[in-house]
Amino acid sequence: MSKAVTDTGMVLKIGHLYPTLMSVAADRGNLYSMQKRCAWRGIASEVEPIYVKQTPDFTKYDLVLFHGGADREMELAARDIQAKAPSLREAVESNTVVLSVCAGYQLLGHYYKPFEGPELPGVGILDLYTEGGSTRFMTHMALECEFEETGIKILVGYENHSGRTYLGKNAQPLGKVLAGWGNNGKDSFEGARYKNVFGTYLHGPVLPKNPWFTDLLIQRALERRYGKLELEPLDDTVEHAAHAAALRLAMEFKGTMSAIEATPWKR
Repeated sequence: MSKAVTDTGMVLKIGHLYPTLMSVAADRGNLYSMQKRCAWRGIASEVEPIYVKQTPDFTKYDLVLFHGGADREMELAARDIQAKAPSLREAVESNTVVLSVCAGYQLLGHYYKPFEGPELPGVGILDLYTEGGSTRFMTHMALECEFEETGIKILVGYENHSGRTYLGKNAQPLGKVLAGWGNNGKDSFEGARYKNVFGTYLHGPVLPKNPWFTDLLIQRALERRYGKLELEPLDDTVEHAAHAAALRLAMEFKGTMSAIEATPWKR
């Protein structure tokens, strides 16, 4: 922002789950995007990393990030997160915002069954399950989302996963696929929603090129602590250009898939 920033006195408290274990495909950029968009508005942010064998009170966070990782790291996270599950569920039910990507998204479901290897238990926060396929979905992607605050919007990113995710009756899709493969390549849906929990396969990272979605997460997270509010508009010229470029790529690659043999160690 070109003008002086006024300190709002607000603080966004972020819990970053497994920051060194589960942050592939530039997912850490989601954290940077949130921090910048808060700072530009005079909103402070506090980030607490949450590692293996640490079980914090998740209700103290306004927002939790849970990113993607390879199968080996996912196995460790699947074992460790069981101890964290009760507190994480309590936070979700108290409307803490959660953004989960790829492996993080899968582990918020009931289970992930790799194409090869034993089934990994999830925490059941999202009513879904995932089974590994023999090929990968790798393409630029676009989906249509609708929220009360934003109306209909387009979310863009890059999917890279062999898992096929199927939603149960208590999970809504994040959006409808416009280009790409989505949850399973069959039902035209991508991602999942429950309360303030959002799961997606979109890497890239997803937030920098989707400022409207970043602001939705920030706003909902702050409202949990401070009540109803509106975020100050920002000059998103650069972000909109990145969004337009990503959408153009998604539509150019519509209907294509890069299929790579799935392996037990690589998502």
